[in-house]
Amino acid sequence: MEIRRDVYLNTLISKKHNGLIKVITGVRRCGKSYLLFNLFRDHLTKSKVPKDRVIEMAFDSFENKKYRDPEVFFPFLTDRLKDQDEYYVLLDEVQLLGDVESVLNSLARKRNVDVYVTGSNAKFLSKDVITEFRGRGDEVRMHPLTFAEYMSVYPGDRTSGWRDYVIYGGLPLIFAFAAPEQKASFLKTLFEETYISDVVGRNNIRNKAELEELLNILSSEIGSLTNPRKLSAAFKSVKNKTITPNAIKRYLDCLCDSFLIDRAQRFDIKGRKYIDTPLKYYFADLGLRNARLNFRQIEETHAMENVIFNELKVRGFNVDVGVVVMNEVDAAGKKIRKQTEIDFVCNKGPKRYYIQSAFALPDAEKAAQERRPLLRTGDGFKKIVVTKDALAPLYDDNGILTMNIFDFLLDSNSLDF
Repeated sequence: MEIRRDVYLNTLISKKHNGLIKVITGVRRCGKSYLLFNLFRDHLTKSKVPKDRVIEMAFDSFENKKYRDPEVFFPFLTDRLKDQDEYYVLLDEVQLLGDVESVLNSLARKRNVDVYVTGSNAKFLSKDVITEFRGRGDEVRMHPLTFAEYMSVYPGDRTSGWRDYVIYGGLPLIFAFAAPEQKASFLKTLFEETYISDVVGRNNIRNKAELEELLNILSSEIGSLTNPRKLSAAFKSVKNKTITPNAIKRYLDCLCDSFLIDRAQRFDIKGRKYIDTPLKYYFADLGLRNARLNFRQIEETHAMENVIFNELKVRGFNVDVGVVVMNEVDAAGKKIRKQTEIDFVCNKGPKRYYIQSAFALPDAEKAAQERRPLLRTGDGFKKIVVTKDALAPLYDDNGILTMNIFDFLLDSNSLDF
């Protein structure tokens, strides 16, 4: 079974021969190696690139263990660069290569060598450390399967596909398991033995239990506004544990650096400025989030918001939480200032969209509640309400578009309906 990942494949193709090291990053098991050694390799073959012009190395394979030594790998590689024709170098689990930054920077200086790498070391592959390539790194951020990618190989209809997707998530390996208990076991084991172990080991975290407790809280409150101080207070009141806000901030940074979670900052739309705190956190994969809670707390409302956030990130948007300050008059006739929230403010170049995630719109009052902040932005950017209720995309008299979650997720151009 081949799952097409055209977003990332086309991105790699567009970056060919740009003189930079293409660094494919993303959460563990999202398909980085498959993208490089299957999909991109197939593209090169179909493009008539001779086999001897493509040099592959998976550093985690036993037979390639000796090549982890840069004094062995670099001569091996340069010996295969026979002339000035274009060569493609594809390297997997590159964090296992010694003195990796120097090796890659040396390769990047060769005008006829196009370098693509993946790896599992979050510290090495974070956006911060790409600067170690001295401006020669070009990140390609990869995510678990979108709902559209998931449905491209799912055997059932979109309703049952949605149900499974919000429970078990979009890691490609989930399709290797048929029974629900097998999927659940796989995700729980993966979370404990891979993700947590990675974060603990790479960041020298001494108190693993604290990190796990924080993950439990974040898993229970996806899409809720929070900050280190608030989380510290929660540990004190609920767990009777004292963890400083600085320690919690470090844990949060480690989890974001591992691509396990992502954050959305608040943006004052009328004031045109960012608000430092609180933030919202979302999981890169809902299956991992649910596994952390032993599949006990699956609310479709919050799950849909998380899915929309991830979809917008895949589409290349910078995603913030919108804040609209409104002046109103209370029942006593007193003027008050009130903050309302727009779930997502999405920016990409000159484009901006305001999006509300509303699982259900059972009546006119609820519909008006979701639209109210959108009407107060004071600008003409497109405004959208995504719901599971809508039968077809429909504009109201104020130009606000309401669309079904399936229409939004299954058409990459849905924001321009």
